[in-house]
Amino acid sequence: MNTERTKENPVHTDDTPAGPLPRITVIGTGYLGATHAVCMAHLGFEVLGVDVDAAKIEALVDGRLPFHEPGLSEALEAALSSGRLRFTTDFAQAAEFGDVHFLCVGTPQQEGSEAADLRFVDGAAAELAARITRPALIVGKSTVPVGTAARLRGLVRSLSPAGEDLDLAWNPEFLREGFAVQDTLHPDRLVIGVASSRAERILRQVYRPLLAKDIPLIVADLPTSELVKVAANSFLATKISYINAMAEVCETVDADVGVLARALSLDERIGGRFLRPGLGFGGGCLPKDIRAFQHRAREIGAGSAVRFLEDMDEINARRRTRTVEMVRELAGGSLLGVRVAALGAAFKPDSDDVRDSPALEVAHRMQREGAEVRVYDPEAAENAQRVHPDLHLVPSLGDAVLGAHVTVLLTEWDEFVAAPPEQIGRLVAERRILDARQALDERRYAEAGWEFRTLGRPVAPASIEIAGRRAGGGPTVDRERGDREVWAAAAASSDREAQPARL
Repeated sequence: MNTERTKENPVHTDDTPAGPLPRITVIGTGYLGATHAVCMAHLGFEVLGVDVDAAKIEALVDGRLPFHEPGLSEALEAALSSGRLRFTTDFAQAAEFGDVHFLCVGTPQQEGSEAADLRFVDGAAAELAARITRPALIVGKSTVPVGTAARLRGLVRSLSPAGEDLDLAWNPEFLREGFAVQDTLHPDRLVIGVASSRAERILRQVYRPLLAKDIPLIVADLPTSELVKVAANSFLATKISYINAMAEVCETVDADVGVLARALSLDERIGGRFLRPGLGFGGGCLPKDIRAFQHRAREIGAGSAVRFLEDMDEINARRRTRTVEMVRELAGGSLLGVRVAALGAAFKPDSDDVRDSPALEVAHRMQREGAEVRVYDPEAAENAQRVHPDLHLVPSLGDAVLGAHVTVLLTEWDEFVAAPPEQIGRLVAERRILDARQALDERRYAEAGWEFRTLGRPVAPASIEIAGRRAGGGPTVDRERGDREVWAAAAASSDREAQPARL
C-alpha cells in the first residue's frame, strides 16, 4: 500500500483494519454531499444523508437530483433500491445512526468579503456534536481556511456528551464537476488529516475498498490536509491564468497561443493539463477558494507569499473583457442591435453550474452593450435564467443561431463542438464566429465560409479570404422549418467524445 505522512504526524500504523463496516452519515446533500453519500452506499456502506432543506431531502428520496451530474442520477436510483441509502432532516437520528459523520456543507464567499463563510460548517458540526453520546468520528470534507479543523475539533468535543470519545479529522475532496462519480470511486489520491491513531484507523476502514485498489494514501496533520485542497486549486488557477496571459501576449504580436501551448505541453516538467487557453476558469470552487486562501494567508501573516494569486484573478477577469471586445470587433465595432448567438451558460460542459460562469457573464455584458443575445445551454438554462432573468434563454441550438450576426462559443459542450458548420451556416444571418474555448475545428468553419476568430491566435488566412463573403439574409419560413429538422437530426446523432465513469 502506498502511504505517505507529514513529518509531524505521530501515527505509524500502516495496517488497514478489517471488521464490520461503520455506518456513515453525510451532513449536507448538495453537490459534494449527495455524490459522497451515493458513492459510499455503492461501496457497501449503510448511509444516511442529512440536510436541513426538507424539499431537497424529499427530492432525493424520490430519486431526483437538484443538480446535473452525469451518471449520478442512475447511481442514486441504484443506491436507493439497494436499501443502503436513506435521507433525513433529523440530526438526532443521524447522531444515533452514524459511527462516521462526513461534513459536506458549503463554504461560500462571505458577503462583501473574500473570506470563506463558515457559518454552515460551524452550525452543522455543533448541531450534530450536541447529539452524539457515544464514540464517533466527524470527518470534514468541505474546503475551509487552514486552522478550521483544529478549532472545530475542540468545539465538537466541548459540545458532545461523548467528550473526548468524539474525534474530528479532515478529508478534502477533489471532485471535478462532470466527473464526480469517477473521482469519488477512482480518486488519484486520498488525503486524510488526523490528530489521533484512532481517527486514522477508522478512516482506513472507511476507505478500505479504495485502498485495496492501491490508491495512494497521504496521511497528514490537520492543517496540512486543509491546505492540500486550496493549494491544488491555486496551482490549477495559476496554470490556467498563465496560458491566458500568454494569449494576451500572442494577440499583441500576432502569434498563435495554441501552438505555443502545444510546445510547452511537450516539456515533461510542464505537461499539457490545464494549459488550454480560452475564456478562463469559473464555477463554485476555484474563484472563491483562491480568494479565501488569499484572505486567510493575510490573516496569518503570509499574505505576501500568495500575492501572485491576485494577478491570477485579474488575468482571468480580463479574458472575459477581451471576449466581449472580440465579439464587438466581429460585429463591426458596435454591439447595438446585433443579434448574438451565445452557445453555453455553464462554467464548463457536463454541468449546470453557473456560479461565477465566464460564459454567463460574457452573455450578460454583451446584452448590456445593446446586443440581442440568445443563449442556449443543454443543462444550465434554468440556473442561468435565475441569475439573469433578463437574458433570453432559448430551448435549442437552432433557436440560438437563427438569424445571428455573430456566434460565440462560450462553453465547449460536445453538442456545440460536433455541430456541422455548414448546417449552422444555413440558419445564421452572418457567418461570423468566435471560439472562446479553442474547441472548434477552424479549418471546417473556414471551408464552410465562416469568418473564424479565437482568443490568442491570429486571423487565419482562410478566414481573411472569406471575410465579406458571408451568407446573406435570414432563412424563409419554409427553409427555417427544413433546416430545423436537419439540425435536430444532426444533433440527436452526435456522439459524446468522453463519458465519465458510471456505476
